[in-house]
Amino acid sequence: MKPWYTSKTIIVNALVAALVALEAGTGLLQPYLPGNFYTLIAVGLPVVNAILRVITTTSLTAGKVEQ
Repeated sequence: MKPWYTSKTIIVNALVAALVALEAGTGLLQPYLPGNFYTLIAVGLPVVNAILRVITTTSLTAGKVEQ
């Protein structure tokens, strides 16, 4: 088992959520993003999640990892 904060899936989803929230709240990223940004996220994130899920070999724990 590994700590939850070392999960690539959680890290990727947190980064995407932060970027989408930043863009939705401020519009600062608009000049740097393609027009179909939200479509790319809606299609790409499930694909990335599926790939990360397939390559996952270790379960997560919310508590302390004992070795």
